[in-house]
Amino acid sequence: MNILVIDDEDGLRRSLCAYLEDLGYDTLDAGNGREGLDAMHKVLPDLAAVIVDLNMPVLDGYGFLQQARLEAPELPIIVLSGVGVVDDALQAVRIGAWDFLTKPLHNLSVLAHTLDKVMEKARLIRENREYQTNLEQLVQQRTAELERTRRQIMHRLSRAAEYKDNETGHHVIRVGEIAAVLAQALGLDEADCANLRDCAPLHDIGKIGIPDEVLLKPGKLDPAEWKIMQQHCMFGCEILGPLTSKEEAHSSCEQWDRKDLGGNELLDLARMLALLHHERWDGSGYPFGLAGEDIPLAARIVAVVDTYDALSSERPYKEAFPEEKCLAIIRESSGSHFDPEVVEAFFANIESIRSIRVRWQD
Repeated sequence: MNILVIDDEDGLRRSLCAYLEDLGYDTLDAGNGREGLDAMHKVLPDLAAVIVDLNMPVLDGYGFLQQARLEAPELPIIVLSGVGVVDDALQAVRIGAWDFLTKPLHNLSVLAHTLDKVMEKARLIRENREYQTNLEQLVQQRTAELERTRRQIMHRLSRAAEYKDNETGHHVIRVGEIAAVLAQALGLDEADCANLRDCAPLHDIGKIGIPDEVLLKPGKLDPAEWKIMQQHCMFGCEILGPLTSKEEAHSSCEQWDRKDLGGNELLDLARMLALLHHERWDGSGYPFGLAGEDIPLAARIVAVVDTYDALSSERPYKEAFPEEKCLAIIRESSGSHFDPEVVEAFFANIESIRSIRVRWQD
């Protein structure tokens, strides 16, 4: 280990270095604070401690302490000085000295003891920092693992619902990917886009509660069947709502804009999308008949994406429409079914949307 001795007294410097070398240290020396900083820079990673005088030419000990504290705050520095004693010791410690010894130093073993003490303190500081760093990394890893697990569970839940009328489950993936593209185009930040990508696939989770004879019926639904089908919005919201009771889950859907007290923003978003993705810009949608910007932007985005992908996809009860017809329906529905701004973003990003459909085709 290297010890740097900074003092303008040549004899004292040589004596200190000889004593430290007898103790097994490698030594460097400097005659003033400026030379001391230069020497420190050369060996800083391997420098164990510094012994510095206060009263020196060019750059005194105070100047060295101030600069060394900025560049190497965990470097142990011992002041060895005979001027002023108490006042100088207090000032030196305030500036960054770890300990203070007075000249003349009659018993060099005091220096050895002080070095051992400050280097032990430095070791404990390093170990504590490493422990904190490792602990923070471990917490980050565990948090990331929990987040990945939570998102995977949501994806698999959405796929389970989609399998009822689309065996590949790719519809929900496409809805999530395309919704994220539109969200970015509409100015949502990266985190919100990622959340929408993960939550949009859950928009039809309520299909789990719809009887197959209604959900998979070939042809048009009669009024009674249509009323049953519309219940999938409320079912989805309740599935993603509070677990305390069905009544509270239902009540949470009636108050859909109230955040989950547990602070789960993904569930809040997924629950809202499941409930409101069939609301229409002109107020003629369901379940609440919300209109315009009273419908959350994320739900307005999913409404466009879900309709487009459903029109473009084959189902047991329908053939896939040609793309030209799908796009025409989207454009014609701007201002009635859909938010015109979302429709504009949709057509501005149609090539990216086509790429997603190709990648995740059924």
